[in-house]
Amino acid sequence: MSNDHNPGRIGRTYHESDNWFEARPMPAPGSPNVIYVILDDVGFADLGCFGSEIRTPNFDRLAHQGLRYSNFHTTTMCSPTRASLLTGRNHHAVGMRCLANFDFGYRNGRGSISHRAATVAEMLGSAGYANFAVGKWHVAQTDEITAVGPFDQWPLGRGFHRFYGFMNGSTDQYYPELVEDNHPVTQPKSPEEGYHLTADLVDKAMAMLGAHVSLAPDTPFFLNLAFSAGHFPHQVARAYMDRYDGVWDCGWDVVRQRRLERQKAMGLVPENTELPPDAPGVENWDLLSADRKRVAVRLQQAYAGFLEYTDEQLGRLLDFLETTGKLDNTLIVVISDNGASIDCGPEGTTNVLRRFNQIPESFERNLAEIDEIGGPRSNSNYPWGWAQASNTPLRLFKSFTHGGGVRDPMIVSWPRRIADKGAIRHQFHHVVDITPTVLEVCGVAAPEIYRGVGQMPVHGTSFAYTFDAPDAETRKDVQYFEMFGHRGIWHKGWKAVTKHRRGDDFELDDWELYKLDEDFNETRDLASENPAKLREMTERWWAEAGRYDVMPLDDREVRFRAKAKPDSIRSRSRYVFYPQLESIPSSAAPLTQDTSHRITAEVTIDPQSEGTLVSYGNNGSGYVLYLKDGRLIYSYNHVGEITRLVSVPLTTSGAISLGFEYRKTGLLKGIGTLLVNGERQAGEREHQTLLRIALAPMFIGRSGLPPVCDGIDGEFRFTGTLHRLVIELGDDREVVPPSGEID
Repeated sequence: MSNDHNPGRIGRTYHESDNWFEARPMPAPGSPNVIYVILDDVGFADLGCFGSEIRTPNFDRLAHQGLRYSNFHTTTMCSPTRASLLTGRNHHAVGMRCLANFDFGYRNGRGSISHRAATVAEMLGSAGYANFAVGKWHVAQTDEITAVGPFDQWPLGRGFHRFYGFMNGSTDQYYPELVEDNHPVTQPKSPEEGYHLTADLVDKAMAMLGAHVSLAPDTPFFLNLAFSAGHFPHQVARAYMDRYDGVWDCGWDVVRQRRLERQKAMGLVPENTELPPDAPGVENWDLLSADRKRVAVRLQQAYAGFLEYTDEQLGRLLDFLETTGKLDNTLIVVISDNGASIDCGPEGTTNVLRRFNQIPESFERNLAEIDEIGGPRSNSNYPWGWAQASNTPLRLFKSFTHGGGVRDPMIVSWPRRIADKGAIRHQFHHVVDITPTVLEVCGVAAPEIYRGVGQMPVHGTSFAYTFDAPDAETRKDVQYFEMFGHRGIWHKGWKAVTKHRRGDDFELDDWELYKLDEDFNETRDLASENPAKLREMTERWWAEAGRYDVMPLDDREVRFRAKAKPDSIRSRSRYVFYPQLESIPSSAAPLTQDTSHRITAEVTIDPQSEGTLVSYGNNGSGYVLYLKDGRLIYSYNHVGEITRLVSVPLTTSGAISLGFEYRKTGLLKGIGTLLVNGERQAGEREHQTLLRIALAPMFIGRSGLPPVCDGIDGEFRFTGTLHRLVIELGDDREVVPPSGEID
């Protein structure tokens, strides 16, 4: 007998039966491999092939054998762009209105991708592709990226077969928070042994692909390769920074003009393009003191060296693909997720935690730490002037919906298919259009139902037609933008856009109007002379916003103060951690900031016992409770200012509880006390606390790296027996009003 699922015949014995073997789905013969290469906070003009003096020969190599797109757009922030890239749908509609770090309590702001929007990995995987993700993820709610998940929004839960990288928005390049598949792992070697995350990511990508092409050479693959460059921290070996000695001494104003001239010569921008006025907060280079220029140049050297090093690692991957014979039929799409950032203040910084805590930047501190820039003890970002040069010739920056936030470089390379090598395409397209393009060229249809879940339609428009049609009209009709209340809409060459001021009535925002086909970088506002067109465009924005689930508009500041959503790991007031749990991501660590709390380590010690009981953060900021030289010590790092409590010598051996208590006395300040067997010790001290304690993890039984304070060497693991660590929070947290907002 037979049935629909088994065309073979099954009898009582094999004599009366026919063999039948189930076939796995296989892509159509000749289907291309696909690689997404995602850069982070890299501006329109930062690659050599887009006008930069930064050396990017391997990105340029892809441009020379493929196409550059001058009119490509993103969502202006990283998580939303990645959500749109992976799904081919608009970011609000799939649940990623802003960053994955925040759940707004709205369907459009969950901080993860709705299962109603299958990812490109899920869609290609159903057609037989092998799928690999390497690098930054940042599309899962960040309080759910601990060792216990849930894992349904991790890469392996969204269609990838292997993953190696980091789950949050950024990580240290020398001491990263690494995850392999569904579990945290430690880095394979130390910075002293030459470790850098970017090289590690490419090593892992080549290992995954090498195994695949060795064992399944006829099965195409999809690789999502998301680099850290150029998101802070800008960290790279000094030799890469030194290559740019003298390059930027002329300052950002001159660099900006030179980049524009190169872009004109390349044909990326029209000949009549002029630079817009400086953005608010960007200073005239010639007015800076010699020392401020020196710090600014060094910060830019770290950024450029980081980007060049990333280009070098990409080159290793391209050489590998060429060696294995896979490069010719591999469609590679290179994008940046948004424009250059102004996340860390107009001066730039050697420690981004100052900005996250809304602490005014200290030029004197930056100058004192100038020799640390780029190294393991630096957590730097550049001044706004360099961000403006990165976005040449566009207006404003990341998080805004003007060109500097949403218009980004894109390169498409497919040697077997693209004949017009080295050319430029000017059709308007958006990040939602990339996955529909891939589906078209791979011959894969987006499913109406995926794993029992009804699917929303793909929103993007394939741009595969542009491969052969340089002068074709764009097939894209309309695209909206929204972030933090900033809004924009493009329709048939026109763009309306508004820069929203937090707290203002959304209905009273001033909208600008541009004819982008004639005004590349939004320099001639036509709103007053064409009010009918402006009204048409703004009404169209509201229609698109309704279609793609953008409402409600919400401009409340969520980036500076960590909050706990109901029923999350951070909503608890008492935590019991056992030593088998070594690390906790900062996004899930107990919210000890600005509230009374008690930390208790239940241990067994002898006179030689020493080491870390708990550490949260690293040398940039954080706290650590440890035992050394027979004394209990607590150190709090307030972005470089250390408060330390030291006990009298401990004379007890055996079971003992060691701890620290913080009693809040006012806004961001309180009294710290050491505890031994629950008893307060002499030597209480008042100290300030931070809004955001750290971006680095919390560790149980070992130190973070580089350590929170001097006097700790390396991981400084606890040599006694740590039975458990208890953290108890008070109920006296206050809401700190945001200040120093990024406008």
